[in-house]
Amino acid sequence: MLAELAASGDVIAVSLPVDYWDYLGWKDTFAQKAFTERQRTYSLARGDREVYTPQAVINGQIHANGASRSAIAQAVTATASNPSVTVSATKSASGYDISVGALSGGSASGAVVLALPILAHREVAIGRGENARRKVTYTNIAREIIPLGSAEPAGSTHAVKAAALDGADSLIVIVQARAGNANAGLILGATQVVLK
Repeated sequence: MLAELAASGDVIAVSLPVDYWDYLGWKDTFAQKAFTERQRTYSLARGDREVYTPQAVINGQIHANGASRSAIAQAVTATASNPSVTVSATKSASGYDISVGALSGGSASGAVVLALPILAHREVAIGRGENARRKVTYTNIAREIIPLGSAEPAGSTHAVKAAALDGADSLIVIVQARAGNANAGLILGATQVVLK
């Protein structure tokens, strides 16, 4: 379903594999502690403490069962008007230059620009658990989350060095409002650039 969402052109879909199932005896190939912490931070920001797999977080606001097409569609519809900041990425001699438009209203008080180098598709052999001995194709896998700095009320520019994108298939840049001290608020804008 994530592959279909990513291919639709209507949404920017990102897979952030979590590591809290690694104790079962098979370490998820792409799981990272930082992604697990991000999921928990979202749950605290929403105030519901809902952390599970598969979980989809739509526009930084609503969580839905990642296996429920209808729940995801409802969340996308409910948050469709939220992104309001323009974001663009232009190739430069040293990597990519990122341009973020002006912030408005309450978002002007705090937003961060994040870069995510993405692997388009990778097949993974599952070693343990309910999917043991199966192969699963992951889609739009984040390799890491790179903070580029703050978005500014009048707009801002940022840079992503080419070395950070080595091996990546695309680059996703998001502008996200802060929720308290965390980067887990509303997604204000985003873009995805295919690198290969």
